[in-house]
Amino acid sequence: MSRYIVSPKADEDIFAVWRYLHARAGIEVANRVEAEIYDAFETLAKNPRLGHKRSDLTSHPVLFFSVYSYMIVYRPRPQLEIARVLHGKRNLKRILEEFRSGGLEARGTTGGARHAGP
Repeated sequence: MSRYIVSPKADEDIFAVWRYLHARAGIEVANRVEAEIYDAFETLAKNPRLGHKRSDLTSHPVLFFSVYSYMIVYRPRPQLEIARVLHGKRNLKRILEEFRSGGLEARGTTGGARHAGP
């Protein structure tokens, strides 16, 4: 069993990051950043308390960990739950209000479903 699970929203986020970087910087950069995000998932699964709380953004029991300009929002559970992967310049507080309606459930792919390109 994988040590982490990626929510459908987080999977969409990662693909959006990949598409954006592919269009702006090329496939090598897109693939490298995506790989580093997935490497961070593995690291967080082994060390779930590496992230930090952001009480200014949410009162929910999630932690934040950054990779470049992207914030990994996750739940530190025995099987780490990756809730979202968001650019730090987005309105994170507004996006994270989705927790109230249960919109960030981590029922998705388990470790390592990467977007290897077109």
